Amino acid sequence: MVAFLIIREGSNWTDVFRLVPGHTVTIGRAPTNQIVIKDDRCSRYHAEIFLSEGEWILRDLDSRNGTVVGENPIRGDWKLDFGQVIRIASMQLAFVEDLNTAFPDHSGSSSHLFNDMPESDPSIFQTLDEEHVLDIVEPTTITHRRGETKFLKAESNKSVDASTIPKVGKAATLLCKLAFDLANQTDITAVANLALEGLFECTSINAGALLLLPRNHRGIATEKDLELIASRADKGPSYHRVSRFLANTVLREGEAVLARNVMDDSRFGIRDSKGDIHATSVLCAPIRQDGRTIGVVHLYSTDAGRIPDPDDLEFTLAVADNVALALKNLGRQLELTETISQTQVEIDELRKKLGAESQIVGRSPLIMSLQQQIARAAPSRATVLICGESGVGKELVGRAVHYASPRKKGPFVCLNCAALSESLLESELFGHERGAFTGATDRKMGKFEASHNGTLMLDEVGEMSEAIQAKFLRVLEGHPFERVGGSEPVQVDVRVIAATNRDLEKEVERGRFRRDLYFRLRVVEIIAPPLRKRPEDIVELASHFLEKYNAETGRKLLGFTQAAYEHMKQYRWPGNVRELKNVIERAVVLAQGERIDVEDLALSNLATSGDTADNISLSDEYEPASLAEVERRHIQLTLESTGWNKSRTAGILGIERSTLDRKIRRYQLRPNTVQR
Repeated sequence: MVAFLIIREGSNWTDVFRLVPGHTVTIGRAPTNQIVIKDDRCSRYHAEIFLSEGEWILRDLDSRNGTVVGENPIRGDWKLDFGQVIRIASMQLAFVEDLNTAFPDHSGSSSHLFNDMPESDPSIFQTLDEEHVLDIVEPTTITHRRGETKFLKAESNKSVDASTIPKVGKAATLLCKLAFDLANQTDITAVANLALEGLFECTSINAGALLLLPRNHRGIATEKDLELIASRADKGPSYHRVSRFLANTVLREGEAVLARNVMDDSRFGIRDSKGDIHATSVLCAPIRQDGRTIGVVHLYSTDAGRIPDPDDLEFTLAVADNVALALKNLGRQLELTETISQTQVEIDELRKKLGAESQIVGRSPLIMSLQQQIARAAPSRATVLICGESGVGKELVGRAVHYASPRKKGPFVCLNCAALSESLLESELFGHERGAFTGATDRKMGKFEASHNGTLMLDEVGEMSEAIQAKFLRVLEGHPFERVGGSEPVQVDVRVIAATNRDLEKEVERGRFRRDLYFRLRVVEIIAPPLRKRPEDIVELASHFLEKYNAETGRKLLGFTQAAYEHMKQYRWPGNVRELKNVIERAVVLAQGERIDVEDLALSNLATSGDTADNISLSDEYEPASLAEVERRHIQLTLESTGWNKSRTAGILGIERSTLDRKIRRYQLRPNTVQR
C-alpha cells in the first residue's frame, strides 16, 4: 500500500514524497508540516493524507481557500485514486502508486530523477495527464495579511538588491510609502523635507527645494512670490534658487518641465557667484491644489553622470501632487484648530456673560461682606457650606464661588436633594449600572462623575437620609465610590458646595444629621443674608429685574412709581429675592401704565420665617404660664400666620409634620379660635 506524491511547483516537477501506511502526512504553510507550501493562499494546516481501511484518504482541514482534486473542489474527506492530481494554492501533487510506472525510462533516487528527466519526456503522460494538470481552473482565493504592508517598511526595501528591481517598480513602492508618511506630518516644513528625501532617493538629481506661495496669495503669481520652505544639496555648492523663466513658466502653465543639457541655456541654468552655469539638467513640477498652483518643486543635477529622465519627471509630479494633498490636510487641521480656538473664546465669553448674569446685585454692607467672603473662599479647594433662608440666592453664591475659582473652566453641577427620594438621590449622586433596579435600562453617570474637575453644589443638603450621608462623607474624604448596582470603583476630583435653609447644628443635636458630615461640610461657612436685612438693595434689585423682563417680554416700562418703591421697602419679603423676582415679572406682564404702581405688586401676607416671634401677641406685662401653655399658644399663632398650612408651619417650628399633628390633637387646636 505504499504510494507517492510527485510535487510540481510552477512548470517543473520538483520532488517526490513517499506515503507510508500508519503515518499521516500533513500539508500546509506552517514549517511543522511534512509538506510545506510557502504560499499565503495556503492555510497553516491545510490538508492531510492517511491510509484508512485499505484506502488512501485526502482530508481538507477546513482551509480558507479549499483543496482541489482534478476539477473537484473538496471539503472534508476524499478517497484518492492513483493518477489524480491534488491542487493546493500554487502547488500540484500527483498521487501515484509506482514511480517506475510513472517514469519507466528512469531509475534511481528521486533526487536525480527530475534532474535527468527532460521537460518533454512522454513517459509522464502514461500515468499523469500533464495538459489536464496545467489547465486546472484557478479556484477562488483568499489571502490574509496581518500587520503593516511591506511596501511601507524601509527595512523590506533595503533587504532587496536594488539592481534587480525595475525603476518603475521601485518608484511605485517608494511613492506608496512616501504618500503614507506625508499624510502623517504635522507641519509644512516636515512635509517639504520628507518630500525632498524621497525625490533625492528615487531621481537622478543632487540639489533641489520646495517653494510655496503665501497662504493668502491672490492674483497672478510670479517667481518673486515664492517662499523657500526647505532645500537640499548633496554635491557641490548650496542650493541655488529656481530661475525666473522656469518658475514663471510652471506657475503660469501649471505643467511640469524637464530640461536636460542646459549648460548653455541661461533660461534654465543654475549660476554661481561668478555667473557660470553649472547645472546639467533641471526639473520643476507644480504643486497643484483644487485647480490652482500653490508652489513648485525645483530639482537639478550638477553631475554629468546623473541625468534625470522622463520617468523622474513623472515621479516628481506624483510627489508634488502628494505634497499638495498633505498640505490640504494640514490646512484643514489648521482651520479646525482655529475653529476650536475661536469656539473656546466664545465659550469663555459666554462663561463671562454667565458670570456677569450671576453676579450678586446689591451694594449694601451685608452684600459687600458676602462678596469678600466669596473672594476669600473661591481660590481654595475647601468645602463650602452656604446657609440662608429659602430664596436668598444660595445657588447664586455657589456659582460665584465656582466662577471665581481655578475650577471655573470645569463643569458646575447643581442638585436639589429635597426633590428626590432616597433611592433616586443615590442614583443621581453616584450613578447606576444597567439593571441595578427596575427602569435602569442603561448605565447612568452620576452628578459626581459629571462634575469631575469642577464643582458640585448640593442644595438642601439637610434633607439627605442617614444612609446617603454616610456614603457622601466617604466621597468627601477622597475615597472612590461605586455606582448603584456596580462594583467598579470610581475616583473623581470634585469640589463640593453644600447649601441649606435649616439650622444644621440643631439637626445634629436632634440626631437627624451626622455630626462628622456637618463638620466636614462646614470647613468654610458663608451666610447669605435675607432681603429684609438689606432693604437698601431692594430698589437696585427691582430695577435689575425690570430691565431683564422688559427685554424678555418686549415691553418698555419706564420704572416704578415712588409709592411702589416705598411699598417694596416696607414689605418684609418672606420669599426673599426669589419672591421679588417673581413679583417684578408678574408686574411687567400685567402692568397697564408706563410705570409699575402699588396695585401692580401682588405682595403676600405671609410672615417671614425669621420673624415668627414678632407675630406672637403676648401681653406687655409678664404673665406666668407653663411651658405647655406657651407651646400651645405659639403653635396656634404660627398656624394662623400660615393660614393653617401644616407643612409650612412644621418647617417654621422645626418639627416633623406628624409631631405637629400630635400637638394639634393634644391641645385641641382649631382654626380661628385663638385661645388666651
